[in-house]
Amino acid sequence: MPTLVRLLEGPHRVVAVVSQPDRPRGRGRRPAPSPVAALALSAGVDLLRPERVGEPGVAAELARFAPDLGVVVAFGQFLPRRIRELPRLGYLINAHASLLPRHRGAAPIAHAILAGDRETGISIMQVEREMDAGAVCLAKRTEIVPGETRGALEERLAALAAEAVAEALDAIAAGTAAFALQDPRLASLAPKLGPEDAALDFAQDADALARRVRALAPRPGAAAVLGRERLRILGARAEPGPTDRPPGVIERRGERLRVATGDGWLVPERVQRPGGRVLAVAEWLRGADVPDGAKLERPALATGAADAAAS
Repeated sequence: MPTLVRLLEGPHRVVAVVSQPDRPRGRGRRPAPSPVAALALSAGVDLLRPERVGEPGVAAELARFAPDLGVVVAFGQFLPRRIRELPRLGYLINAHASLLPRHRGAAPIAHAILAGDRETGISIMQVEREMDAGAVCLAKRTEIVPGETRGALEERLAALAAEAVAEALDAIAAGTAAFALQDPRLASLAPKLGPEDAALDFAQDADALARRVRALAPRPGAAAVLGRERLRILGARAEPGPTDRPPGVIERRGERLRVATGDGWLVPERVQRPGGRVLAVAEWLRGADVPDGAKLERPALATGAADAAAS
């Protein structure tokens, strides 16, 4: 969305936008356009909304606009060769939310946090058949702020992507863009995260658990089971020090608690019960029966089947 806003304000004319078809949205679950589609409509830009961009006729429809170049941001579909090579310059560029070739795949932001990376960024690359493997012409770096969640980092990277795409388009138009091949030996993968990735295993160390909480916030949220109730942990920090309790066992002191792990303590800060709102731990403890010595368990995979995958 920020990228399309920037392009509409810039010197390069946007001749058409391709977005997903209308989907059920909001509390009423009525079909509504995606934010990108809604912006294109309000700006008076021609809009295509195919179910699959590889459908017969989509390439012919795009060819009517005679684009010089295609820009892809978080589109989430495989782009066939006839689409990739359709523009006059013969390629599309993509803004990928990592410093390629690190974290190729659908969930680069979450995997950067999980890995404990200190920085990440946006890479502008040519779109190829192999996922996120195209030559890169520009990369913008940014520090991952200590304690930053995936949601917060996602917002910052969306703004950075808009800046990077605009800069890359200027260079391509001026004929000064230089595309460099990636070194496949340095590549790492960042696949989509599923319910099994949300489950907290308290035998792990506290630092790894705190990173997992941040990487899965705000959705689908890291998860544990307290008694028979599934609990989403949406904010937590690691606290070093020896533990005198088995992993998962809670130490409660008034309106504060911490959880023993394989190494150190995990201190939850924001939680959510099923169907409830997100609460600070102190507020949650005022209405919850959580005695000292209670235990948080790793959820069974079946209990997480309803959680949406994180990207």
